[in-house]
Amino acid sequence: MTQLNLTGCKKRKRGERVFKLRTFCEPGYPVEFNGLFRQNIRALIELGTPETNLCSGMHSWSFQLELHQCPSVHIVLLVIEESIERSAYRNCNHCKYMGWGHHMICSKKFHFVVSSRETMPVIAAGISYEGSCRGSDQKAAKSNFVGLQGYLMHGVLHSNGFGHLLCVNGVEKGAELAGHEIMDLWDRICTALRARKVSINDVARKRGMDLRLLHGVAYGEPWFGRWGYRFSRGSYGVTEPMYRKAIEVIQSIPLCLLVHHFGCLNHEIPAIFTRYQALSGHSLVTLGHLFHFMIELKVHLPQENHMASDNSGILFDTACRWSPKRIEMATRVIVEFLRKAEFKWVSRQEVRDAARAYIGDTGLLDFVLKSLGNHIVGNYMVRRSLNPVTKVLEYCLEDISSTYLNQEGLSLNDPKGKACHKITRAQLMNDIAYLYRSILNEQRSVLTSGIFTSIPLATRIILDSKGLIKNYGGEVAPSDNVGVEGNLTFLCTALLKNKLDGEEEKIRTLPPYELIILPLDATIEELKKETERVFRETYWGLRSFIIESISGVNAKESDMIFRLVELCCCLVMEGRMVEEGIGIDDIYESGRDDCIVDCPCGAKEDDGERMISCDICEVWQHTRCVRIPNGEDIPHIFLCSRCEHDIVLLPSLP
Repeated sequence: MTQLNLTGCKKRKRGERVFKLRTFCEPGYPVEFNGLFRQNIRALIELGTPETNLCSGMHSWSFQLELHQCPSVHIVLLVIEESIERSAYRNCNHCKYMGWGHHMICSKKFHFVVSSRETMPVIAAGISYEGSCRGSDQKAAKSNFVGLQGYLMHGVLHSNGFGHLLCVNGVEKGAELAGHEIMDLWDRICTALRARKVSINDVARKRGMDLRLLHGVAYGEPWFGRWGYRFSRGSYGVTEPMYRKAIEVIQSIPLCLLVHHFGCLNHEIPAIFTRYQALSGHSLVTLGHLFHFMIELKVHLPQENHMASDNSGILFDTACRWSPKRIEMATRVIVEFLRKAEFKWVSRQEVRDAARAYIGDTGLLDFVLKSLGNHIVGNYMVRRSLNPVTKVLEYCLEDISSTYLNQEGLSLNDPKGKACHKITRAQLMNDIAYLYRSILNEQRSVLTSGIFTSIPLATRIILDSKGLIKNYGGEVAPSDNVGVEGNLTFLCTALLKNKLDGEEEKIRTLPPYELIILPLDATIEELKKETERVFRETYWGLRSFIIESISGVNAKESDMIFRLVELCCCLVMEGRMVEEGIGIDDIYESGRDDCIVDCPCGAKEDDGERMISCDICEVWQHTRCVRIPNGEDIPHIFLCSRCEHDIVLLPSLP
């Protein structure tokens, strides 16, 4: 991320506090967040600098986060409070698509935004909707902020602690911050504030590769899995067992079969396999092993230097205190001694003592012995292992001269063969992208026999598994003792009962339990009032909620709680809304969702993918499942296969 140009948008205020980006929201920094989510979010924004001319007049605060000190580079984190009362769109489609459509509409949303050069001026140019904007202009100003693309980070947390990470854009979008650093920041924020659950629609890509597929093959989980995000909902009827099976199938494809299959069609793929098998310190058996090794290798490979599998087998670093020539000489001495040992296991001390007769620098020997284990040197693999009996490191050689040959039959000890096994970071990324396109993406026409027919299907299932959720555990069970010492604690939820047309209509689903904290001498009346306050502040639809009774508890208002209710129990508070004119369905995130989804793929709920409705039965189906290409317009008249079949069976008119 380059330094943001805030000229004309926001000038640095004198005395404005600057926070360290890489430690922001770590335990105790900038403060200790030891309350509930609703308390922690207020504690955070009190530390920010209030902004009055951003985001169409919504309450907002900025945080200066220092990325580098010399030269000074800062990024700006904006926290924007969106009130649902004044929001252009009350319902949250992200909740609906992630299976939280049964949640009540929250009274507030908190947006966490790290802007890019392109998006910061747009946010700053927002005109207060309390002043100039009216009607549709007001809605346009708000939706412009919410739907704006190109943020480096945009996350939303509802006032009940549930949220969504909407986008992360790292280096590939021109940022100086890497994507994993932005994710670290977001994860620390959610952890510190004690969020409950956060969802992600995983569409992350790098160099044209879908990371959920690439990392799924390499690690068995998506890229976001590094931060604890797991499969929650798949599109097109994909379930978690289907996802796990697809990962297992594609990871376990043997490389030997791929080499045999592509041998006469594509000579580059077997050459890539051989190249990285030679660099690996262990045998690469499956496609999952190969992708895992290649991605891990990228982390350790210098940006401009190379790793060679020829003489030393050691990663040369320009910052190393020994020259490559000296390292090569020490390596040759060690390998020659092991060769004379006739491929037997020799202790590290014996190897070191024998090499000291030729190499006087013990530091150099220790460095080479540490770096040399499980690397290829010439025609040999240097093996290193811990003896399970003596607990001593031991070394031996393994002759691999007849094992790894490149496509032209060149030995690894051949000068031409050595050149084929020098890998730069750029070459490594090109090889990963080539394998991705050839095996997982573009070349599916050649994967039409045997085990390979499962690759396109497994790939499709993994790509359709985009809905991820992390449980941050912010519900705060009473046993956590977070800010509750010396108090009574209860987990309470609300059961809403309103009478419509003389009949009692009960709430569809209970909202998540909220932790209620009261003094030891609190009464039943105080419990009701505190619960009313919490639910009124949290949910827009409960702003006039009144508790009439507690399910399973028969007591007077003045009775002491601890005599009647067991400590730390879960309570259902039954009540009604005083305000009239609000239907039960209007207070849920899914709204009045009367549409019926019955797709051939098995989907029974709206998953956010493009759909079309039958003009007769009005059942919704995915356009992909009824073979309407994505780039093609939806037809004016559409009949599902069931209705088409019924029409065909109708008797013809005379």
